[in-house]
Amino acid sequence: MEKLLLESERCYLCKKPKCKSHCPISTSVPEVIQLFKEQKLIEAGKILFENNPLSVVCAIVCPHESQCVGNCIRGIKDDPVEFCSIEEYVSNYYLDHVQFEVPKEEKERVAIIGGGPAGITIAFILALKGYKVTIFEAHEKIGGVLRYGIPEYRLSNSLIDKYEKKLKELGVKIRPNIVIGPVVTLEKLFNDGYEAIFIGTGVWNPRTLDIKGETLGHVHYAIDYLKAPHVYDLGRKVCVIGAGDVAMDAARTAKRNGADEVHIIYRSVPETMTCTKAERDGAIKDGVQFEYLKQPVELIDEGIIYIDTKSEIDENGVETLTYLEGTEKLYECDSIIVAVSQSPKNNIVMNTRGLETNTIGLLKADETGHTTREGVFASGDVVLGARTVVEAVAHSKVVAESIETYIKNKGK
Repeated sequence: MEKLLLESERCYLCKKPKCKSHCPISTSVPEVIQLFKEQKLIEAGKILFENNPLSVVCAIVCPHESQCVGNCIRGIKDDPVEFCSIEEYVSNYYLDHVQFEVPKEEKERVAIIGGGPAGITIAFILALKGYKVTIFEAHEKIGGVLRYGIPEYRLSNSLIDKYEKKLKELGVKIRPNIVIGPVVTLEKLFNDGYEAIFIGTGVWNPRTLDIKGETLGHVHYAIDYLKAPHVYDLGRKVCVIGAGDVAMDAARTAKRNGADEVHIIYRSVPETMTCTKAERDGAIKDGVQFEYLKQPVELIDEGIIYIDTKSEIDENGVETLTYLEGTEKLYECDSIIVAVSQSPKNNIVMNTRGLETNTIGLLKADETGHTTREGVFASGDVVLGARTVVEAVAHSKVVAESIETYIKNKGK
């Protein structure tokens, strides 16, 4: 607390804060810091929560280097103010001390399919307004990517449990281990009295490399591995193919779960990696090794067959990647983890008329979340593709308002 108070004193409390304007959800950074300095933690926490129900999560997992911290005016000539640390403390304090009460006015029933960041956000917003919310969750516990995609060392599951407790305080019902689509359809939900349905099922199908050998026994997909890393026996040397945050998470988790060597295999150069600098630096600190300019062409029992590549980046930042034929080599390893993005599952779409997707399987929805099926809304990764948690929350706030408007106008 004392250290954070000293940090808060470093803030200039800018009249036109760049930290706020570069935050995807426009967090009122100076206002929160001022309240924190005055030790008005509940007031500060209330501002954060009402703007972003997942503020404590975003304080931990957001790419701060490109948002609040990376745009701090103080950071031009000095170290930037670490607002994320203050936000985490305040948000945690608020969740620990606030007591939510079920609103007296009981409104219509809303179904939320998927208890990830988007679903949790929608549930809080609507439940606080008195709507009867039920979350249908495919896993045994809610959290989605927060619980089953982000490793425990980065984001504690106890924090997600805290959110579940708060949702239940508001009267939100949670049905775990249920996949909507094959048995319980959207039509059945409507018939049972749900006035609107929200889909926030995320992207849980791994994208493939589309090369020979991906079905071999020592090859795994990162999105599957991160759900339960303790059940995998990866051996001594592990190779991770990919360059995003999921690849870094998989590599760092493998290192923490007994692998002696973990190598990132990437077809291009460090400058084009999609992971955050913080995640890459963390991987390096954990002892993960990086192999650049290597394009896998086949996976075999002994490891990865790859060819060399050449990267050229012009003055506009556009990369030309050339594959150097005839340079095939073997990179030996015991296990391979593929981490090259994800796509949605189609359980709901395959069992629902009128619900359309685009060419890569993402649900079609307008900017306010309306899908092509009346009364059905969607946001988060299932609409936008794999994005950050804060982007999912920001979009879901708009969609929650859209759902309420739809229910109020229904039948008029």
